[in-house]
Amino acid sequence: MTPTPTPTPVHWKLVIDAADPHAQADFWAAALGYEVEDNSTFVERLLSLGALPAEATIDFHGRPAFRDLIAVRHPDDPYDQERGIGLGRRLLFQRVPEPKTVKNRLHLDLHPGEGRRADEVERLAALGASVLRQVKEPAGEWVVMADPEGNEFCVQ
Repeated sequence: MTPTPTPTPVHWKLVIDAADPHAQADFWAAALGYEVEDNSTFVERLLSLGALPAEATIDFHGRPAFRDLIAVRHPDDPYDQERGIGLGRRLLFQRVPEPKTVKNRLHLDLHPGEGRRADEVERLAALGASVLRQVKEPAGEWVVMADPEGNEFCVQ
């Protein structure tokens, strides 16, 4: 009997629909201590080859970027230096035409550390998040917040 091979871990990213992906990237980079990916060298190369129309780009913080996509990545994770694309923990924001209309089926839980919840909620609110409710249950306490586009997340 042939042993079943162990599956190779799958590389993944969390994709989040957004009306303004660049504003969302700025918010989440600040919220998580992540870095907004710099794809400008890749974008410039695609433009020079005629593989990307100029209208598919925008100026983002003084450099060319894809108009409809941008990601944030963990600063300690590897990334493709030629394209600026993270190879580890990432959130990718993609422009969609429709607004958010219902509760998330998936959300992030942020864990700032013991005794730091109130300060973290205050910091996130200053970045543009809003407090939706405070929860206190036998299983624990947390604050449900919404990012600037209304996507729910929790602060433990």
